[in-house]
Amino acid sequence: MVNNAGILRDNKLVRVKDGELVKQMPEKDFDAVIAVNLKGVFNCTQVVAPYMINQGEGVILNAASVVGLDGNFGLTNYVATKAGVIGMTKVWARELGRYNIRVNAIAPGFILTEIVRQMPEEIVHGMLARTPLRRVGEPRDVANAYLFLASDEASFISGVTLRVDGGIVVGT
Repeated sequence: MVNNAGILRDNKLVRVKDGELVKQMPEKDFDAVIAVNLKGVFNCTQVVAPYMINQGEGVILNAASVVGLDGNFGLTNYVATKAGVIGMTKVWARELGRYNIRVNAIAPGFILTEIVRQMPEEIVHGMLARTPLRRVGEPRDVANAYLFLASDEASFISGVTLRVDGGIVVGT
């Protein structure tokens, strides 16, 4: 099973201008991201785990993000969910391993998707400048990581979060 749900509601925790609070992240935005990105992963895994236990094996792959490992400006809610997914991955690897179920996560970095295509050019250049491989990842780079972790070639890998990010340095 691949848990690959995710939404964004980018916003800073608080905005201050001239020493005055002018805006806060709306709680509804925080809750919406938690509901999809974290609770959705929990719900789907809780449903599929008994079937995998009964069949005596399984692989669960969770979509995380490099920002779940490193943090990033303006993404409190999103970072919280992806860090939570990484934590659940570790717990479930321990809980479900006795049933021959492997649980891992993939943490993509800067991948050429519709979201990236719509980003302002200066943001894209800034991300590339912080990526040692000096290119944007392709969706196939992420797909290949999933394929590997789902395969028998990864039969002794569980509880890890695999970065697919070209070595990017985030968190500013």
